[in-house]
Amino acid sequence: MKTPVLAPLFRFPRKGLRALALMALLGSTLVLTACEDKAPSFANLDITGNTNFAKDFSLPDTGGAVRTLGDYKGKVVIMTFGYTHCPDVCPTTLAELSQTLEALGPEAARRVQVLFVTVDPQRDTGNVLGQYVAAFNPSFRALRPANNAQLQQAAAAFKVVYAKVPGKTADNYTMDHSAGCYVFDTNGRLRLYVRNGQGVTPWVHDLKILLDAPDKTA
Repeated sequence: MKTPVLAPLFRFPRKGLRALALMALLGSTLVLTACEDKAPSFANLDITGNTNFAKDFSLPDTGGAVRTLGDYKGKVVIMTFGYTHCPDVCPTTLAELSQTLEALGPEAARRVQVLFVTVDPQRDTGNVLGQYVAAFNPSFRALRPANNAQLQQAAAAFKVVYAKVPGKTADNYTMDHSAGCYVFDTNGRLRLYVRNGQGVTPWVHDLKILLDAPDKTA
């Protein structure tokens, strides 16, 4: 909502018009405050309407079927990038998300879909990915880019940075990557960016807003 342009009203010299201008300002302020009061107060970073990120994705799941946001219509979708050999950040994030679903309760948890996108499709086969995410929560799903070009496209669309760090052997490498989650509401709109390590409480707070009143968070 744009702030009303009221400056020209204050150029009139007469007291009566100044009073009207003040009344108009107060009225507009009340209207603006009322609109702002309706906006959700998220604990995490609100990126609603940010056009720097993709509005959708198209990636294969662990079985090879291409998935988009449309496949999870009516659910809050949490998407995060990582890889199965990740020593700390990825398992911590997935464990935290599992704890979050538990805290929400089974009914609400059924309306949340966690998607783990691998940045290491070379080692993360479909079977490896499926078993990995299921170990944290049976409802979690993984997406595996079919090739490097598809991975690069998906990462660029969500401003995710990743890089291969060579190890002692060809297969013993690590992947540096951005740590964070993207949250889409039940209508498929990108709403939140959640930094790694925020804890369960902010997650529960924000997911309840998106789940309890989806029609009021447009």
